[in-house]
Amino acid sequence: MSLAEYFPVFEKLTAEQQKKLLAVTQYREVKKGTVLHDGNADCLGLVIVHEGQFRAHMTSEDGREITLYRLFDRDICLFTAACIMRNLQFDVTITAQKDSKIWIIPPVYFRELKETSAPVANYTNDLMATRFTDVMWLIEQIMWRSFDKRLADFLLEECSVEGTDQLKITHENIANHMGTAREVVTRMLKYFQNEGMVALTRGTITVLDHQKLEELLEL
Repeated sequence: MSLAEYFPVFEKLTAEQQKKLLAVTQYREVKKGTVLHDGNADCLGLVIVHEGQFRAHMTSEDGREITLYRLFDRDICLFTAACIMRNLQFDVTITAQKDSKIWIIPPVYFRELKETSAPVANYTNDLMATRFTDVMWLIEQIMWRSFDKRLADFLLEECSVEGTDQLKITHENIANHMGTAREVVTRMLKYFQNEGMVALTRGTITVLDHQKLEELLEL
């Protein structure tokens, strides 16, 4: 495994910076369900996903969750290094959705890189802009898009991510992703089932008709 392949600005560092980065970067394997980051007080460092899947989410005072974005192979998580980002005040939790393999650049050294390397500073700003865009997109979806379309989009995305039409996911899990109540998800899934779009069994949702779900998105 080569860190240079996963950290896009590696080649723009000096030879000395590259050597030190390789020396301080930690490789870790994490199990599904592991919480990598939990709020502003937690500062693990910059996380680079070698292999796996992570979920970034926020939790309301009444315990309701909503997924802000997900991380896959080769993605980089900036919020795990929130302690070195000025004015970053998001209480975001990062949790492994699958057994995963990651690299961690310690916060002290990442801060040093950010302050001494223009390419790293620029790349950090680009990452922040990308995540801000993700969150703004999510807000727009919640405010202006009907729930049936949001759920159809979620199911189609899950099929693409998992590489199967048989999704091992509960209604509660979907509710947590989408920031709504389980009962709302269950009612809409039952409607989808009645329309022949999905089949529901305990702990599993099977997508039967991609075309109908896609047509729903176009209405």
